[in-house]
Amino acid sequence: MSSHEISAMAGPDPAVVLHNTDWAALTHAYGPAETTADDLLGLLEEDPEVQAESLGRLEMSVLHQGSLCSATAPAALFIAGILSHPRTLAVHESFFPWDDRVRPLRAALLEWLGQFAESAAWDEEALADPQDADDADALEAVLACRAVRPEIFDAIAPYLDDQDETVREAALGAVTYLLAADDLASRIPAAADRLERIARGGGGRRERAGALLTLAHWGRDTAMLLTDEDPAVRTCAALGTTDPSAADVLLAALADPAAVDGWFEEPLPQTDGWFRFTVLHGLLERAESLEQILPAALALLPLCSQHTVDRDWGPLLAFTFPEPHPAGAALTPAHSAFLAALVEQDSCWGSIANREAWLCKAGLPADRGELRALVQTAGSRL
Repeated sequence: MSSHEISAMAGPDPAVVLHNTDWAALTHAYGPAETTADDLLGLLEEDPEVQAESLGRLEMSVLHQGSLCSATAPAALFIAGILSHPRTLAVHESFFPWDDRVRPLRAALLEWLGQFAESAAWDEEALADPQDADDADALEAVLACRAVRPEIFDAIAPYLDDQDETVREAALGAVTYLLAADDLASRIPAAADRLERIARGGGGRRERAGALLTLAHWGRDTAMLLTDEDPAVRTCAALGTTDPSAADVLLAALADPAAVDGWFEEPLPQTDGWFRFTVLHGLLERAESLEQILPAALALLPLCSQHTVDRDWGPLLAFTFPEPHPAGAALTPAHSAFLAALVEQDSCWGSIANREAWLCKAGLPADRGELRALVQTAGSRL
């Protein structure tokens, strides 16, 4: 791939980045970055397998587990600059065996830039007062990556309207992280207007839902889609509004939490893990009492386990008992119903100790037998 072939791309000029960067003077996760230029050029080879391998090496070296290094910023500028190159339309699998997605290289590059943007958005407070040379170098790498975000955003934004849904989704994820930057705040209104059109449009569930969650992340009210025909879309709309009816929408969704978990094969932007975790968190922010959410809580418990306590039944306990339950005090019927179901859910009990902190904070016995006895005693008083 010659300099002439890459110099006319939109966004940052990749040829200038490639040849004006002293790669040997920079570092990545494995040492000097002198071979990084070859990996970048490999992204534009005719063989899709070479492209995938080159991107895999870049992920492992200049963005290793999300870590930023001195070679990361110029590599990101080059990748942003080649997004419009025809060879990024090549479709192939990931270099990594655990990623079986088949998609255009352009979508994979946009996802890489999203990971770059996420890492650049990390709080550098721990590096604000470097104690040694390594800390100083790390801070310099973070600041260099932050400095190039405006150019990278301008290169990515057009792909929010791409014909390929996988490209649009990857662009949305990257833009979401980029617009967390204070120096890009002025770009949010135009991007939000575009995403609102996507959310209201006739696209797929995942695209519309992702647009709504991003709008919510930017503080835009999403009540306009609370009555959408798609339950996943109206649930995501409920997560982005303070409208009084939002709680009812979330309650309706959690009447069947297994269905909620099946809405999206991969986590949406701004979410992590099973989608029911996100919906429950939104409900607990809006709910007024245990009595209001009890049907949802009882529907959730069969999906809960000792492994998910920090994401589902632990927060439910904290909501149920915002103050520690006084020893010997009576339980309300709603308290008794929830705890009775919890104590009989075998999957929530075992050797993992996380649950003990949640139970103790609620003023409840951490021992299952003791909690069962408490519930039975309370039941006899009702």
